[in-house]
Amino acid sequence: MAALTQDRATAYREGIELEFPVAAATKIYAGSLVCANTQGYAVPAADEAGLKFLGVALEQVDNTGGADGAKVVRLRRTGVFEFNADSITQAMVGDPMYIKDDNTFDDAAGTTNSIKAGVLVKYVTDTKGWIDISR
Repeated sequence: MAALTQDRATAYREGIELEFPVAAATKIYAGSLVCANTQGYAVPAADEAGLKFLGVALEQVDNTGGADGAKVVRLRRTGVFEFNADSITQAMVGDPMYIKDDNTFDDAAGTTNSIKAGVLVKYVTDTKGWIDISR
């Protein structure tokens, strides 16, 4: 590859919704938090080393009988979503929040691997809040 020497028609997408290949032997539920594993395949979010947050699943995808990438999942990569929390407070509004599992977030003190899910934008209760997953 080389640097451009003329104009280029560059492919473009909004990036709000994107498809990601799903890991083998994996089921992802609609409305869940989703991460990429160390091989780059979509898996349910968890507080596990090596995972990277991707977005929120728009559909259920069952790849339990398939190989890596045999199915794809559509994810929303931006927006504000209500999820369960482990233990949050009103004072945490504006703070980064981190993955606990595919349905739960918490502040950094409540997680081991600090996989950022977004920012707390609305406190509901100590076990529920709205997070902005926009990058």
